[in-house]
Amino acid sequence: MLRRLYHDQPESFAFTPANQAWAEAQITKYPEGRAQSAVIPLLWRAQEQEGWLSRPAIEAVSDMLGMTYIRTLEVATFYFMFQLQPVGAIAHVQVCGTTSCMICGAEDLIAVCKDKIAANAHELSADGNFSWEEVECLGACANAPMVQIGKDYYEDLTAEKFGWILDELAAGRVPTPGPQNGRYASEPLSGLTSLKDHEAGRDELNASARLATDIGDTVKRIDGTEVPLLAPWGKQSGAEAASAAPSTPAPAAEPAPAPQPAATPQTQAETPAEVEESEPELLSAPRDGREADDLKKISGVGPKLEELLNSMGFWHFDQIAAWGPSEIAWVDARLKFKGRIERDNWVAQASELAGS
Repeated sequence: MLRRLYHDQPESFAFTPANQAWAEAQITKYPEGRAQSAVIPLLWRAQEQEGWLSRPAIEAVSDMLGMTYIRTLEVATFYFMFQLQPVGAIAHVQVCGTTSCMICGAEDLIAVCKDKIAANAHELSADGNFSWEEVECLGACANAPMVQIGKDYYEDLTAEKFGWILDELAAGRVPTPGPQNGRYASEPLSGLTSLKDHEAGRDELNASARLATDIGDTVKRIDGTEVPLLAPWGKQSGAEAASAAPSTPAPAAEPAPAPQPAATPQTQAETPAEVEESEPELLSAPRDGREADDLKKISGVGPKLEELLNSMGFWHFDQIAAWGPSEIAWVDARLKFKGRIERDNWVAQASELAGS
C-alpha cells in the first residue's frame, strides 16, 4: 500500500508542555548519541496529541532527535500504526479483516463502517467524529470478528452490536471493551472449564478490560491527564517532568490539562467519600408477572452481571433509576466493583430506559 503525507498540512506543530517534558524524559532512556532510538515513542506521542501525524510533527520530532527528515519520514510511513491523515475526533476504528475475522463476519462490520461512518476507508464521517480502516490480523482470532477502537479491542461482535457501540460513542458514552457476547476472555463459547473464580461474582470483567475502564484508558488519546509513571532511568514521565517543562504555551486552542497525581492501589479502590449504605428496593421476582427488563441495555452490564443483579433482587430499570448515593454504596459493596455504577452512569441510563 502506498502511504503518502496528507495533501492538506497544518503550518506548524509543537508538543504541549506536558508532552514536551514527557518526550525529553524518553530521550534520557538511551545512551548519549543514541537519541534516535526514541523516534517511535515520540512519533506516537505526537500522534496521540493531534490524532494523526502531520509533516510538521514529523519534522519537529526529527529536530528533537537530530535526525534528517527523510529518516523520520521512513519510520512514519513504514509502520501502519501511524496515521498520515486526519482521523475521527471521537474514534478511529480498525476492523480486522484477516482470515478468522473474515470467516466470522468482518465484511458485515465493514458494511456498518461504510453505512455509519464513510463509504471509503480513511475518510472522515460527515460530522468529523469517526473514521475507519481495515487492518491485518490483530491477534484476537478466538474472539472473531473484532475491531480495535483507540487502545482497546471489542470482540465477538455482530453487525448489530457494532452499530450500537458506534452509537454509544457518538452519544459520549464508552462501552466496556472486551468480548461483547458474555464471554469472560477467550474461553470456549460453551463456558469456562477452569479458572472459574470470577463466576462466583467477584469479577464481571477480565483484568485487561477492567483496568482500561477503571482508568478511562480506552478511546481517549493521551492528553496529559494520565496517572504519571516514574521512569526507572531517573526522571518522571508525568508530574515532575511536566513541572520542569518550558512555560511557553503550545499553539493549541486550549491548554493541556494538568497531570493528575499518581494514585496508589488503595486510593484507586476507594470511593471519593464514605457514604452510609441503604438497602434499595429488592424484589423476589419481576413485578406482577411481567417479564424482567433487559438490564443488558445498560452500558456496562453484561449477561453475567445481569444474572447477579437479578439474583440480588433487581429486575426493572425503575429500580436502578431510583438509586441514590446510599443505595449505590449498598450495591457497590455487594457486587465488589467500586465506582462502576457511577462511572458508567447506570442510574441515568436506567432512568432513560424506564421512560422509553
